[in-house]
Amino acid sequence: MALNRLEKAQTWLFRAVTAFFFMIFQFFSPRRPVDSVKKLPPVTNPLLLQSATQLAKKIRRKEVSSVEVVQAYIDRIQDVNPFVNAVVKDRFAAALQEAALVDKLIEEETGGEEVLEDRLPLLGVPLSVKESYSLQGMPLTTGLMSRRGVVASVDAPPVALLKRSGAIPLGVTNTSELCMWLESHNHLYGITCNAYDLERIPGGSSGGEASILGAAGAVIGVGSDIGGSIRMPCFFNGIFGHKTTPGVVSSENQYPPTSGRQDEYLSCGPMCRYAEDLLPMLKIMAGPNAHMLSLNTDVNLKKLRFFSIPHDGGSAYTYPVSKELLDIQKKVVERLEADLGVKVQQVCLRELRYSFQIWDTYMGLPDHEGKPPLTFAELMGEPGRPAWALWELLKRMVGKSDHTVPAIMLALLEMTHVSKPSPFIIQQKEELQKKMDELLGADGVLLYPSHPRVAPKHHHPLFRPFDFAYTG
Repeated sequence: MALNRLEKAQTWLFRAVTAFFFMIFQFFSPRRPVDSVKKLPPVTNPLLLQSATQLAKKIRRKEVSSVEVVQAYIDRIQDVNPFVNAVVKDRFAAALQEAALVDKLIEEETGGEEVLEDRLPLLGVPLSVKESYSLQGMPLTTGLMSRRGVVASVDAPPVALLKRSGAIPLGVTNTSELCMWLESHNHLYGITCNAYDLERIPGGSSGGEASILGAAGAVIGVGSDIGGSIRMPCFFNGIFGHKTTPGVVSSENQYPPTSGRQDEYLSCGPMCRYAEDLLPMLKIMAGPNAHMLSLNTDVNLKKLRFFSIPHDGGSAYTYPVSKELLDIQKKVVERLEADLGVKVQQVCLRELRYSFQIWDTYMGLPDHEGKPPLTFAELMGEPGRPAWALWELLKRMVGKSDHTVPAIMLALLEMTHVSKPSPFIIQQKEELQKKMDELLGADGVLLYPSHPRVAPKHHHPLFRPFDFAYTG
């Protein structure tokens, strides 16, 4: 759908300004010889190339011990983490002790394999955890310097449920500062790299999770997503993830907490190296809310309705989807039609061009009792007074701020917000939601890009900051 003249002017101006600053950035960026680019060491232990479901079965059958599996993943993390900086705090010694207890439990079990599978479906399988989740005894900072030393005293509900199912946490992984940027970088832990190309980002905010999973340093993990924080990292690192319907998996005991109407957007879900682990993980993580989803229902793919939307229709804020990804989505459509005998219908929802404005508006709306959300500046200043964004920007220019450039820019952007949300944007959101519900119903599958391009290089998202709108 064509842009009007004002939108065309906005698009031209936005891209011209960002292109200018990107040229300056490129000029001052250090040049690295191609032959100096390092890659991760190859996977040599076959235990690292099996799903959690398969590993749990082998452990229950005593074909391999939990100690062997956990040690294999510890060794792999120690091999790759110096390259990717994904795991920011480990608990290897405790994990090995817990694995030994698992092996002892299996030796003493008299009820047979079926009893163990029913009661402890992930018994002895290693797990990684996003650092924004409470994992007892582990840091809970989300990369905020002022929270250095904060340690979780309890487990977040989905983490507790996974541990109760027999999974063994190996450590916690890096995030963007306060989990609100698509590059996992902060001044407490540093920058995390993509598992397949160290010069590219792993995404955010669950970038540490995606990176260590993509690097075969973990087999299953947990993420959270308010604007793409599961979906973008999974896409960038070639792994699998699922942003669940909000309210299915508990979001308690995470940092930062939601406020205003943000809980309508935040949800938690599984991240894993192998697709077959998504369903069993979600059944466990949903706990008492598993009944809200039809997780035990067999689905005949040939009876589903499929739809494809190749791009957002031309937003003034996002860059066009690359030809590479347009071609890939077209191939997926052709494959579905050939394999299943279905017809994939291409549709256009004009409201998608306002994705960023919709997300941005709803992040700032007060809750149903009229209480406004916590500002980003308040979260940045925790546990003291709110951060002063302009002062932090000046400090950043001389390398003295504890905050990253994206965090400071978000706080500055927040200062420009008008107190009353745009009725037009509210209308676009409501119309989009109505159309989407009517289109998909209970048997619809929608194909839509996770991002306009493959994983960007480090810091490049600063010059295309709104491309996350595809998952916003």
